[in-house]
Formats: sequence, C-alpha cells, structure tokens
Amino acid sequence: MEYNKKIITDLNNLEGKKVILRCDFNVPLDKQTLEITDYTRIDAALKTINYLIDKKAKVIILSHLSRIKSIDDIKSGKKSLIPVFNALKKKLPNVKIVFEKNNTDPLLFQKINNMENGSIMLLENTRYNDVNEKGEVVKLESKNDSQLGKFWASLGDIFINDAFGTSHRSHASNVGISQNIGESALGFLVNDELVKLSKAINNPQKPVIAIFGGAKVSDKIPSIKNIGKFADKILIGGGMAYTFLKAQGYEIGISLFEADQLELTKQLLVEFKDKIVLPVDAVMAKTIDDTGGQTYDVGEFNPELEGVDLGEKSIHKFKEILKTAKTIIWNGPLGVFENKAFSKGTLEICKYIAEITKSNNCYSVIGGGDSAAAAVKFGVSKEFSHISTGGGASLEFFSGKVLPGIDCIKNKN
Repeated sequence: MEYNKKIITDLNNLEGKKVILRCDFNVPLDKQTLEITDYTRIDAALKTINYLIDKKAKVIILSHLSRIKSIDDIKSGKKSLIPVFNALKKKLPNVKIVFEKNNTDPLLFQKINNMENGSIMLLENTRYNDVNEKGEVVKLESKNDSQLGKFWASLGDIFINDAFGTSHRSHASNVGISQNIGESALGFLVNDELVKLSKAINNPQKPVIAIFGGAKVSDKIPSIKNIGKFADKILIGGGMAYTFLKAQGYEIGISLFEADQLELTKQLLVEFKDKIVLPVDAVMAKTIDDTGGQTYDVGEFNPELEGVDLGEKSIHKFKEILKTAKTIIWNGPLGVFENKAFSKGTLEICKYIAEITKSNNCYSVIGGGDSAAAAVKFGVSKEFSHISTGGGASLEFFSGKVLPGIDCIKNKN
C-alpha cells in the first residue's frame, strides 16, 4: 500500500501554533512502584517532540495508557500518565512541561492560549473517558465519540499523529481530532514505520520468508493471506502451529488450538501448500510453567502434554530455509519464550535472523509485540533492520488493510 500523507516537515510557520500531538506512551509500569520499566516508546517520540519545540510550537500531547474498564482504574491512579510526565521532565530538562489531570476541562482553552512557545502540556490518559463518573463503561475515546473528538480538535490548530501503535484504531484522539481540524500530518515515528514496513511489503527483495508465531491463528490469518501472495515461504511456529497440525489430522495432545479456526486453517494449507512450513517436532510439557520438557516428533505427540517450543529438528529446518533470505518478516514468538526452559526456539531463530541480516545483507522486520520483546530480551534488537512499535498496527499493515489513524491525515496534494 502506498501513502501520500503530509509529514511534519511539510508544515510551515509552526511558531506559536497550537499543535495537538498524539503519542503512544502506553509504557510498561512496575505494578508496585508504578515506575516505568521500558522507556522505548518515550524515546521514540522525542524526535518529533524536539522538532516542534525547536520550531517554537505550543505542544499539547495526548496518549492512552492501558485499558480503562472501571472507575477504580481511574481512582487508583495506576494508569495515570504522571510517570510519563516525570520521565519527560527528566529527558527534556530545558523545556517547560505541565500536566493536566482533566483532559476535558473547559479551562484548557485559556491555559493553552497562555502557554509559552516551545513548551509542552501533557493531558491525562485519553481512555479515562471510556468510563464516566457513575462508573459506566461508555468508551467515548475507544469508540470515537464525535463530541470528544471535536473538543480535543478545538484545542489546537494542527494535529500530528505520531502513535503508530494505535493507528489501526479509529479513536477520538486520532480519527476524531483529524476529522475536526484544519491541518494534520504524520510525525517522524509514524512516517518511519510506514517507510520501513513498506520496504518489506512493496516490491521486497527475494527470497521473502515470513515467520508467524504466537498463540492465535485468528490474529494472523489476514496477514498470512496477504503476505502469502508474494512470500516464498511461510514458517509457522508458536501456539498457532498446533491449530495447523490439528487441521492436518495430527494428535496435538493438550496443546493450545482454536477449534473455530480449523476450516480457515485448512484453506490456508491448500492455498499456500507449497509455501507453508510447519514444525516437524516440538518440546512438550504438562504446563507452560514447567522447568523442562521432552521432545516428540510430529505424529508421535504425547496426548497428555502440550507443545511449548520448537524441537531441534524444527529449529534446524527453519534455519535452512532462512539462510538464503533477502527479506524476513517476523511476527510472534515460536514458543513460550517467557519461560527460559521453553525459549530455545525463539532464541535460536531470533539470533539467526540477526546474524544473516548482517552477513546476507538481508532486510529483517519484526512486527512489534512479543517477538519484539524477545529480540530485546535476547539482546539482538539493534541487529534487525526494523522493529515496529506497534504489534496490532503492524499486523493490520501486513494484512493490507487501511489504517484509520493514517488514512485520516491530510494528503500532500
């Protein structure tokens, strides 16, 4: 898919302009201390923020943090953006930054007008609007309430979307604002995502090898169908592999699988019969929390155990296919990598892709989510050509769907 959207550098005369900036500060927090445990998303937004500060704009930042399902989620303060506010103050020590607890306060108009040029106002979690004062779940943000979108749009002159992680959603804080504001553009982060993900999709260098893992086949079917049109091979691992094996009639023990996806899985096996590659063996255990397991060949699985990782034969087979790749698209871990005992498949393939990215001049892309977390955990994230900041958004992108948070931005001409 080709994009012709305005980007931040297409905007002129930003000095004194009120710029609403949608960031993705959905950062992980320590459950006890509420301290941020990974600053990746904040660091990724700094290029756009600093650009706007240098241009002397008034920057009004919106973001969500987690899902808000009850009034307790709000009253507890555990999903507040205050930790992000504190982080921004440390990372931008020379910039005046204020935090507003009420993101729908009518007094915001005057406060924003009084902002200094080159300063920042961070508004509280956008999803606080998903639950009202009575505790009713109303989802004004998540379902793009027209009045909420209009209110936020009225706070500024320009809207910039720099939150790729929510660009596959039609929310009040992206689509709602852009529909009610005169000017809009993409930030550096989102534009970078589109450029780098497009390189793997639009006329990629062949051979193209796609790797899909994780728990659910249902999440990946649209992407498999779209990428399958041009990929040379599609490697399937993780929990979703057992739905494919079940569809072929194999015993899978008590392994995770989606019964309602069996027919669609069978169709994929027919449509891409020369491309889909499944595991030939697997490590099995009683539970995903076990300290070890036993390896069984496909066709000989223990009916009382569940598959938790790739076996040695599967790892070797996947590597043999990957070694000639010039483009690799990876989404989803290949086992229960959070448990060290069952992390070998994900670890070995992750490190191997990192190696051939350099040695083969291969273009390697991770579609965010758990596979990105695995690359970070194993210390090879910088070896990949690109790691997306949005798991769900990258999956939608890979499936060829229009991303609402991108589509709503003004075209260049």
